Amino acid sequence: MDETDQSRIPFERYADDIIAHCVSRRQAEWLRAKIEERLFQCGLELHPQKTRVVYCKDDARKDVHQNESFDFLGYTFRQRSAKRHTGGYFMNFCPAISGKASKEICRVMRSWRVHRCSGMSLDEISRFCNPILRGWINYYGQYYKSALYRVFRIFNYILVRWAMKKYRRFKFHKTRAAHWLHDIALRQPVLFATGRWK
Repeated sequence: MDETDQSRIPFERYADDIIAHCVSRRQAEWLRAKIEERLFQCGLELHPQKTRVVYCKDDARKDVHQNESFDFLGYTFRQRSAKRHTGGYFMNFCPAISGKASKEICRVMRSWRVHRCSGMSLDEISRFCNPILRGWINYYGQYYKSALYRVFRIFNYILVRWAMKKYRRFKFHKTRAAHWLHDIALRQPVLFATGRWK
């Protein structure tokens, strides 16, 4: 394959973000120079921090490079352990929810101030939260689900705080409140979107 053949370099684009898949560093540097040249002709330039050549490290590519991950559309793409269909594990270059997206989800969940809604029932809280939770699950749950499980632990903690505020018997008993909510989740696994999605 000719490394300078633009017609054979696949890419994805969203707004002004583009990911190009090159077969070598040489091809990537050549493509970057060509894009810089074209943008300059249009009075534009590449973003100096976001424009990088990234080495997609996995079981087949084991060299060490300065850049071995990148973020795109709320996902971080990097080397991760993956399970084979036939059993066993291998290292793959794949996406999972990014740290930035995780922090934003946690910020939004905390902004609901559920722990101050002691006048609401669990059913009412679920009706408010579930549409948003389902949206996150549908988008970020497509790849590497375990990364999203960690984010939703914050939501579980938010519910524990709500129970401690609502019920006097849990006021100073975080563990007891957590066990109570866990029992409810076992009896009603579809109460919250985070419970039915595994």
